[in-house]
Amino acid sequence: MGILLGILAIIITLGLAYLMSNNKKIINYKGIGIMLVCQLLITWFMFSTQIGKAIIDGISAVFNKLIEFGVEGISFVLGGFALEDGGVFFFNVLLQIIFFATLLSVLTYLKILPLIIKYIGAAISKITGLPKIESFNGVNSIFFGQSEALIAIRSQFHHLSENRLYIVCASAMSSVSAAIVGSYILMLPPQYILVALPLNMFSGLMIASIIAPVRVPKEEDYVDISNVTQDKSIFEAMGNGALEGGKIALIVAAMLIAFIASLSLVNWIIQFIFAGVTLQQILGYILAPLGILMGIDPSEVIDAGAVMGMKIVTNEFVAMLEFQPFLDTMSEKTIGIVTVFLTSFANFSSIGIIAGTVKGIDAKKAVQASGFGMKLLAGSILASILSATITGLFL
Repeated sequence: MGILLGILAIIITLGLAYLMSNNKKIINYKGIGIMLVCQLLITWFMFSTQIGKAIIDGISAVFNKLIEFGVEGISFVLGGFALEDGGVFFFNVLLQIIFFATLLSVLTYLKILPLIIKYIGAAISKITGLPKIESFNGVNSIFFGQSEALIAIRSQFHHLSENRLYIVCASAMSSVSAAIVGSYILMLPPQYILVALPLNMFSGLMIASIIAPVRVPKEEDYVDISNVTQDKSIFEAMGNGALEGGKIALIVAAMLIAFIASLSLVNWIIQFIFAGVTLQQILGYILAPLGILMGIDPSEVIDAGAVMGMKIVTNEFVAMLEFQPFLDTMSEKTIGIVTVFLTSFANFSSIGIIAGTVKGIDAKKAVQASGFGMKLLAGSILASILSATITGLFL
């Protein structure tokens, strides 16, 4: 029964994207089908084979070792502050972003990441028929945040039609930055965080390619990675990466303060009118039917729906903090589905981030990006639903 509900959820998700499509005649159905099969194979391989589980364990071990290195740097600066479990969230979790951002900056300067991303993107473009820039940006969005992913292709923005702009923006919103993954792993099960990365890449490309399908002339179908970094030396790359990571950590901290405080205010107002009712409960009931289709147990769907709704109206960090207390009480399947759903930037605040980034690159394109803001969010939410549903099929 669970598998049938999951298949129904996939059909409904793709069907909603189809209804939103602005050019149904040129949808690349073959590419969509290939990407869906890739998602199913990746999830099956990671969760159902010993080799896949070993790969997840190995990647988790690498991240855990990198987190240990990050702790060394944090401990040196903070001195007497304790960094054990239950310590200060900003120190324990958010400051890890600085070290991970530094690593990404160095790997980008050395052209290691751009080359890897370019060739993986080229392979995806080859087997699916998607344009190369869109494929490159889909892979790029696994490693870099929304702003950084778009900036990496800024030299080619003049090639992007409105539909192509939608696809690259949707890819950025449907994924998460590798610089933040280390922080996520400290809050939720790493195996689901890690499998969400490739799933969200494909989901973002699939949903966006249905909503805004494109056909690109061969002469315009190329990727330029010569301008992905302005750093002149490895030390400049380290410094800029550290500064960027510090900025991200402070931004996330500021957003958490604002959103959690605002949530408390909203709940106080709601409870003043309706005693005992919270925004989380309201969201839980609204998303309950969707949660059941995704494979969440009916006895857990209200709490799970509340967390998923919280992610949409605030951000993934707030939702992950809300979800942490449920890790010891909910089933493994529900934990996996909700964790994958939370592992993306699909929320209201991301609309402003995307629009602001595009405006900084090309003011004319920014008008287009602002125009499809809500459609962008809707598509990204559908991508999160698709990834989470596919995860549930194998748990």
